[in-house]
Amino acid sequence: MSSESIPTPQCSTKRYYATNSPWEEAIGYYRAIRHDKNIYISGTTAVDPSSTPSNPRVLHPGDAAAQTRVTIDEIVKAIKALGGRGAESIVRTKMYVQRQQDCGPVGEVFKNMVGKGKGSEFGCAATMVVVGGFCDPEMLVEIECDAVADADEETEKK
Repeated sequence: MSSESIPTPQCSTKRYYATNSPWEEAIGYYRAIRHDKNIYISGTTAVDPSSTPSNPRVLHPGDAAAQTRVTIDEIVKAIKALGGRGAESIVRTKMYVQRQQDCGPVGEVFKNMVGKGKGSEFGCAATMVVVGGFCDPEMLVEIECDAVADADEETEKK
């Protein structure tokens, strides 16, 4: 998925990060926004980068674990683009899962990529909720995160 950090001269305290997600374009939001040292990542899923706003699709239909891996990779890209280190910069995660039976596989991928599993020295606060559905029935998981950048905006400009 292609992405970019968008400068915003009208608001010096915010930086924006966008991807070519068809939902970002159709709904009109950014993948992530940084304000001071805080990075807020919108609900993210395993979007098919070749899909369009008129026909958005997700990758790996039927495979919640694979969708979670793609989703977390996209979240980490956004964090790094806005001055964070990556998964270790995440302080809070909210996971929305469409099917109860996918909670285990989603949780396992989360634990291995973001959580305190496998000897990791970092982790974050997290919530997982089973929801009634998403805007695309093939979407099995959506994740949003809050992260903290390592350096403040002034330090990065120097």
